[in-house]
Amino acid sequence: QVQLVESGGGLVQPGGSLRLSCAASGSIFSIYVTGWYRQAPGKQRELVATITSNGRTNIADSVKGRFTISRDNTKTTVYLQMNSLKPEDTAVYSCKSDLINGPSSWGQGTQVTVSS
Repeated sequence: QVQLVESGGGLVQPGGSLRLSCAASGSIFSIYVTGWYRQAPGKQRELVATITSNGRTNIADSVKGRFTISRDNTKTTVYLQMNSLKPEDTAVYSCKSDLINGPSSWGQGTQVTVSS
């Protein structure tokens, strides 16, 4: 089992930046990919970015060039750096880790609001 806790959300003006963190605990050695997802009110959940256990990353076209995903050297925390934020980036952002053997784990989510 893996437990995930997100942090770093908040209110930011258009054009601003935020860095979200997804801290993992438990059987972190069994994680093979972690992804950031977002869901805005009335919209479907969207995959924003992923990073695999060997560091391979993928960014959704909708945020490419503005968002980056990374992790710390201990591989316990995954970050989502969000720059040039737009009002349409407003959503609840959640991280999910898929495990080699076991069910996926989700964090509780963190609200990001982009507004002037």
